[in-house]
Amino acid sequence: MSSKNVLTLSEVTVVRGDRTILGPLNLTISQGERWVILGPNGAGKSTLLQILATKIFPTTGQVNVLDQKFGRVDLFELRTRIGICSSSVSEEIPAHEIVKDVVLTAAYAIFGRWKEGYDLWDESRAIALLTTFGVRELGAREFGTLSEGEKKRVQIARALMTDPELLLLDEPAAGLDLGGREDLLGRLTNFSSDPIAPATVLVTHHIEEIPAGTTHALILKSGTVAVSGPIDQVITSEHVSAIFEIPITVTAESGRYFARATL
Repeated sequence: MSSKNVLTLSEVTVVRGDRTILGPLNLTISQGERWVILGPNGAGKSTLLQILATKIFPTTGQVNVLDQKFGRVDLFELRTRIGICSSSVSEEIPAHEIVKDVVLTAAYAIFGRWKEGYDLWDESRAIALLTTFGVRELGAREFGTLSEGEKKRVQIARALMTDPELLLLDEPAAGLDLGGREDLLGRLTNFSSDPIAPATVLVTHHIEEIPAGTTHALILKSGTVAVSGPIDQVITSEHVSAIFEIPITVTAESGRYFARATL
C-alpha cells in the first residue's frame, strides 16, 4: 500500500449465514481526505465502519489500514492509531467519570480513570481539545450529566487525544437540535481545515449533516458501492434520487449539501 494511503480495501465481503451483507467492495482513502459514507438503512454502513475500526474481519478480501494488513498485525496496537466516536464508545464511558478524565484516559485506551499517571502534556492536550470543541467549561462535570450534544463533543475530543492518523465518526450530529448540529459541524470544519488533521471517515443518514470541507463521498446500497468519488460528483440529485428511489433535489451552498423531495 502506498505511504500516501491511509486505508485500502480490496474485494472485501462480509457474509452472515447464506447472505452477503457487504461487498464485494473496493475503497482507497488517502492522507488529507475527508470522506462521508451515506446510504439507506441496511445498506452496510455500520458493517463497513466496524471493519475500518478493526472491530471485525471481512469474510473475504484484503484490508490494509495505516500500512498494516489485517491478519499480519496486532490489532490492539493498531487501534491506538485510530480515533473513534460512536454510540458504542459512549456506552462504555462510566456515567460518573469526570469529563476531563474521559479525554485523558484515551491515552491508555481505557475507560474509567484508576491509578495510571498523566503528565502536564497530557493534561494540556485534553484541555486544548475540550476547548476546540467548545466544552472546556464542562471539564469538572460528570459525563452522565451532559446533554447528547455535549457528550458528542467530549467523545470527539477523546477520539483525538492520541493524535490518531485516522478519525472515524459515526453519526456525530445524530440527536442534536439545530443549534447543536450547526455548532458541531462548524467546529469539525474548522478542525479538519488544519493540514495536519487526520484523514476522516464520517457516517451519516442525512446529507445536511455533512461538514463543509468534506472532500469525498461513498454511497452504499444493498451492501455494495452505488457511487463514490469527489463529493460534488457523488452528492447529486440524480444519484441520491436513484439510490433512495424517490425524486430528490440536492442543492449545495458554501460546501454544505441539502436535500428535499422534488415536488
